[in-house]
Amino acid sequence: MATVRVLEAERVALLQAAGRVLAEPVAADRDIPPLTNSAMDGYAVRGADLYARPPIRLEVVGEVAAGYVPDLVVEAGQAMRIMTGAPVPAGADTVVRFEDIELDGGAVVILNAPRAGADVRQAGEDVRAGQAVLEPGAVLRPQEVGMLAAVGCLEVAVVRRPRVAILATGDEVVPPDQPPGPGQIRDANSYTVAAQVQEAGGVPLLLGVARDREALVRQGMRAALGRRADFIITSGGVSVGDFDLVKQVLAAEGEMHFWSLNMKPGRPLAFGVVDSVPLLGLPGNPVAAMISAELFARPALLKMQGFADWSRPTVRACLTQPIARKDGRRHYLRVQLRETESGYEATLTGDQGSGILNSLLQADGLAIIPEVVDHLHVGAEVEVLPLPRVGFRRFCA
Repeated sequence: MATVRVLEAERVALLQAAGRVLAEPVAADRDIPPLTNSAMDGYAVRGADLYARPPIRLEVVGEVAAGYVPDLVVEAGQAMRIMTGAPVPAGADTVVRFEDIELDGGAVVILNAPRAGADVRQAGEDVRAGQAVLEPGAVLRPQEVGMLAAVGCLEVAVVRRPRVAILATGDEVVPPDQPPGPGQIRDANSYTVAAQVQEAGGVPLLLGVARDREALVRQGMRAALGRRADFIITSGGVSVGDFDLVKQVLAAEGEMHFWSLNMKPGRPLAFGVVDSVPLLGLPGNPVAAMISAELFARPALLKMQGFADWSRPTVRACLTQPIARKDGRRHYLRVQLRETESGYEATLTGDQGSGILNSLLQADGLAIIPEVVDHLHVGAEVEVLPLPRVGFRRFCA
């Protein structure tokens, strides 16, 4: 996280800015609302006329709808029919709702008198002209987008999205549209990671598969730089085998910051920098690749977009089965969550192998088992990191 930087700003159309981070201050160009107006359908009256005991009879002198400015003044003993949002006529300062009056020819009879000033919205009561409405760093949710529209800001500066080059490696990996030969598998990692990049707000650049040749892996990294990637993610080639070349090329072409973590799945993970571009080398097993991208790529990509908070909310859940292990690593176990009257229950989704992608399809979250824990009994409480659901957005809890 110390290596990645916040990217520069770009100007985009307002609706393209939704969900992104504002990069400039925005001030109101005028009062909102611009005129004192009615909050309800009813009759605009003088508050002083309401001090009498109901029923109060007032002469109707006209009407005004939203979008029009009245040219009459409401005098003592008079009322003007008014619609919601319409400017309050001069002389009037109160609106009496339709349900509180009766019509009597050319007059209204007020049966229930409101307090003076009722149902009137004052000019500028929401925002004053020149007032700062949004500051740099604001996440543009629907309400911020609405405010930008209200102040006439249809183009805005936001932190640009990171371009993320994604490169799979391995002689055994073939593109999804190619039938695998003996000993081969289709490239699922590139697409899993690309979807994660999109969910985090980045722009994925799929580079295909580099075979287990040092020159080809180096060529793939250079292709990423040639496409102006802000971040590079590889999968495979970071373990200890003779053909695990990503970390070797990374060390030769750039700077290796770390390799191998005390976690499961995801132990063989590399991170470094090539030509000032961060590179995250994910494991080749699909579960390990996805979990590692969630834990390491997602926070980095959010920081690059200017987000100050890149955490996902976690929940506490009670295990429905015991867990025992003795490897001293932090485990991320796929679990299904069920909400009960007393809280959440977590149940393992079967085989927890790092190559079992189906275990993620069935999972609602990842149960985090600390390094120092080697046994948990039924009913033990664990922290669970929920996995994204359909419609999940990074700024929603």
